[in-house]
Parts: sequence; structure tokens; C-alpha cells
Amino acid sequence: MDEDLSHKHYHLHKPYGYLSQFVNNQNKRKNKRLLGALFDFEPNTMAIGRLDETSEGLLFLTTDGKVSEYIRSAKVAKEYHVQVDGIINNRAIEQLQKGLQISVHGKPYQTKPCQAFLLPSGTSYPIANRKVRDERHGPTSWLGIIIHEGKFRQVRKMTAAVGFPTLRLVRVRIGKTHLSLAAGEVKEVDSLYQL
Repeated sequence: MDEDLSHKHYHLHKPYGYLSQFVNNQNKRKNKRLLGALFDFEPNTMAIGRLDETSEGLLFLTTDGKVSEYIRSAKVAKEYHVQVDGIINNRAIEQLQKGLQISVHGKPYQTKPCQAFLLPSGTSYPIANRKVRDERHGPTSWLGIIIHEGKFRQVRKMTAAVGFPTLRLVRVRIGKTHLSLAAGEVKEVDSLYQL
């Protein structure tokens, strides 16, 4: 795919507590932290896809709408590491893999089959250790989910649908690009097509 070399592209490790946007147009949420506080981005930079305020991890940004459209397409895999409430079982993982029904903007939506797998206990995650809750509230487990779509709060809705609500959600990969930046770190890159 031909790329316009005049555009700017970035990788960002979006920290917990930031909105994936540059302008806060929500009247009820005036004091929210925005991406522009992390780096002096080129004017007209846009986040490619979203990570909600409580989600973390790899986020691509660009000034090129064609690049944004390509990255958001089903051609590019997105991998998440998800901490869930409880010890997830094989039955729930199989349900995630096959696809299941969730609600998107109040309408039923059938997720496409995806890869879902338990992450081994003691796995070294490429993310800062952030305490989500006290151990007295019960056990938690981590799983990996790789999808090629990205509906609103999809991964959170998927884990809730199989009985294991998400406590922490971290995007660790887009295409072939793995999360390697510290939280809040930004790296300008030449291209996002060569993932």
C-alpha cells in the first residue's frame, strides 16, 4: 500500500486514566486527562481505534486517515492481556474462541471467532504492576485474547458474557508491533503499514 510520506505516525503506551482523544467534548467529564498532555503531537493527529479510560497499552496515532482505516480493519490483529475476576476455565475460553453474543450500542452482536488462551501463572507481562484490588476479594487470572475486530468495549463485554468480568485490560500487540514502551512513552515512527 502506498503511503504519503508527509504524514506523522506514533506508537504510544497509553496509561491508565487517560482518554484516547485530544479534545474533551463531554460536559460531565471536564477534568479528564487527554493524550495531548503526554507529547507534543503534530496537529491533526488522531488515535487509531480507542482504548477506554481504564484500559492501557499500545495505541497507534497518525495524521493519515487511510492508515487509520487500514489499522482498524480486520486485516490487522489486536492482542490483549486481560486480568479477570476468578480463575477462568476451559469452557469459558472455548466460548470466547467460538464467538458469542454481546450488546453493542443496545443491539445484539455476534463476535467473530478469535484466539483466547490462559496466560501461565508467573508470566512476565510487558506492563507495570498495578494493583487492581486486594487479594481478600478473591482470586484473579490472566488470559490472552487476539481479535480482528474492535467493537465498543468488546473484550470487556466478551469476558463478562462468559462469567469472568475484566479487572484490567492491556493491549500488548497491534499486527506485529508489540508493546515495548513504558507507560506514557511515545515513539515517532516512519510507518505504521510495516507492522
